Amino acid sequence: MTNPADTRHRHRARGCLLAALACVLAACRSPDPVRGGPWFVDAASETGLAFVHHTGRSDEFYYPEVIGSGVALFDSDNDGDLDVFLVQGRPAGPASVDAREFRSRLFRNDLEPGPNGPRLRFVDVTDRSGLSVSGHGMGVTAGDYDNDGCVDLYVTGLERNWLMRNDCRGAFADVSAQSGTQDSGWSVSAAFLDFDRDGWLDLFVGHYLTWTPALNTPCYGASGRRVYCAPKVYRAQQSRLYRNIHNGTFADVTSAAGLATQFGPALGVATADFDGDGWLDLYVANDGEENQLWLNQRDGTFVNRALLAGVALGPSGEAKAGMGVDAADFDDDGDEDLVVTNLTGEGMDLHVNDGRATFVNGGAAAGIGHRSLPYTGFGVGWLDVDNDGRLDLLAVNGAVQVQESLSASSDARNLGQRQQLFRNLGDGRFEDVTAAGGPALNSIDASRGAAFGDVDNDGDTDVVVSNNMGRAQLLLNMTGQRRHWVGMRVLGTHGSDRLGARVAITSASGPTRWRRARADGSYASASDPRVVVGLGMLSAPVRVRVVWPGGRVEEWRDVPVDRYTTLTEGTGERP
Repeated sequence: MTNPADTRHRHRARGCLLAALACVLAACRSPDPVRGGPWFVDAASETGLAFVHHTGRSDEFYYPEVIGSGVALFDSDNDGDLDVFLVQGRPAGPASVDAREFRSRLFRNDLEPGPNGPRLRFVDVTDRSGLSVSGHGMGVTAGDYDNDGCVDLYVTGLERNWLMRNDCRGAFADVSAQSGTQDSGWSVSAAFLDFDRDGWLDLFVGHYLTWTPALNTPCYGASGRRVYCAPKVYRAQQSRLYRNIHNGTFADVTSAAGLATQFGPALGVATADFDGDGWLDLYVANDGEENQLWLNQRDGTFVNRALLAGVALGPSGEAKAGMGVDAADFDDDGDEDLVVTNLTGEGMDLHVNDGRATFVNGGAAAGIGHRSLPYTGFGVGWLDVDNDGRLDLLAVNGAVQVQESLSASSDARNLGQRQQLFRNLGDGRFEDVTAAGGPALNSIDASRGAAFGDVDNDGDTDVVVSNNMGRAQLLLNMTGQRRHWVGMRVLGTHGSDRLGARVAITSASGPTRWRRARADGSYASASDPRVVVGLGMLSAPVRVRVVWPGGRVEEWRDVPVDRYTTLTEGTGERP
C-alpha cells in the first residue's frame, strides 16, 4: 500500500513568495548554493493552527510556570496525515479559571492536494474528539497500547495523568482509572515501548518533583529579587514503569524491574537498543542530577549503567540540567547515539556510541558544545533537514530564569531565545546554520516541546513547537523536498506502528542508513513514527531491512522513492 505523495510537489506559491521575501529581508544565505530562501517558514497562522499556551504566571514565582508543555504529531483518524495535539497549562496557584480556556487541544489535519503542492489546513476538533484534558498538562506520548490499529495518547500533568483511548472513529475516552495508569504526581515526559518483546506496548512515565502551591519556596537572585528556584530545592519523585498485560490494563512493575533503586527529577526520555542486543533500553535525562541509562537485562529487569557508559554526567564530571533528549545514528556506524539539552552555560552533550553502550562525549569536537552554551535547550531532535542522507540537529530554546533587570510580568520575551539548527557535515562535525533556517528559527520565544514529522506529506521533516506563554509554531520545511527520499510506515501484525523497529536503507551507492521507528525523545512530546530517509540525488529504488522488536529480520527489495510505503511485519523476505 503506498501514498503517492511526490517530492516534486511544491508548497503553494504564496508560501514560497513569503519565504523568499523573508530571506531577503533577513539577508540570510544558505551554506549550500543549490538552495535559496529560508529552510523553515512558520505556517501556524495561515493553516489554522491557532494555539496559545498559558501558565498564569504570577509574582509568586510558582515553579511549574517555567517548565512548559509538549506537543504530539500523530494520525488520530487514520487518514494518512498527521494531526496535532497541543498540551495546555493553567495557573498553578489557587485561582479561579475558565476551564474551557485552559484546555489541551486537538487540531485535525485536512491535507488536500493542490496544483502547487499539498494544501495544509487545520481544524480544531477538541470538542467532538473528547480530548478536552483540562488539568495542568505537561507532556504527551503516543502509541497503540491495545493493538486495535489506532493511536492512543498518554497525557502527563502536574497533578495527574490521562490515558486517552482512541475508538478509531475520531473519539477518545479517558480510561486512566480502569487501565491502572492514573498516575498521580508531577510527570513531564513519558514513552511507550515494548520492553519485554511480547508485541504489546508498555509505558514508562518520568516523574519530576514533589511540588504544590503550599510547598512553593521563595528563592532570591544576587540582587535580592525573587527568582524561580533551582530544582534541587524540591524532592525528586519516583518514575514509573507499567507493563501491558494485554486486556486493556497495565501492572506497575517499577520495583520488580529494578527502576526503584535510583531516580531523579526526570524531564527527557528516549528508548532505543543502545547496546545492540535486540532489546529496548531506556535513557532518562534528569534535571540537575545524574542521568540514567537503564539497560534491558532481557528478563523483565533493568540495570542503570549510565556512569560506566559515560552518559550520567558532563565531561568534567558535573551533573547538568538535562531537559530534552533524542537518540539516533547520526554518524552512520549502525548504533544509537544520544544528544541531551541543558541549561545556559552548560552546553548540549553529544554522546557517541561505540556500539556496546559505551559513549564518548563528542559535543566539543563536533562543534555543538560551545555553540550551545548561550542557550537553555528543551525540545531536540535528529532530522535530515535537507534530505542529503545525514542526520542534522534542531534544538528549541528558552530560558527558565527571568533576567533580574526585567519585571516579573507575563511577557514571555523575558525568557525568550532563538532556536539552533546544526547541519551534519559527514565527518563528525556540525555547522550552525540557524541563519539559513530563516526568521522562523530566529524569533525570540520561550520554546519547550518540539514534535518532528512530515506534516504535509512531501517527504521532509517539519516541526511543531510549543512555546511557554506563547503561540505554537508550525515550522514547515522548505528545502528537504527538493531532493529524493524514501518514506516508510512500519507496522506490526495488528496494524499498529511498531515502535522500536530498526530500519536499514541501502541504495545503489552510498552508505547504509539506520533509522528507528519511534515516537519518543525530544521534550514532553511525541513525534511522527514514520521513517523518512533522504537520498540526495539518488532516484533508484532502495532495499530496506527491518529488525523487528521481537527479533525477526525481514527485507523488502525495490522500495520506490519519493513516496511512502507501508511495511507490515510478516510480509517481507527473510534475508
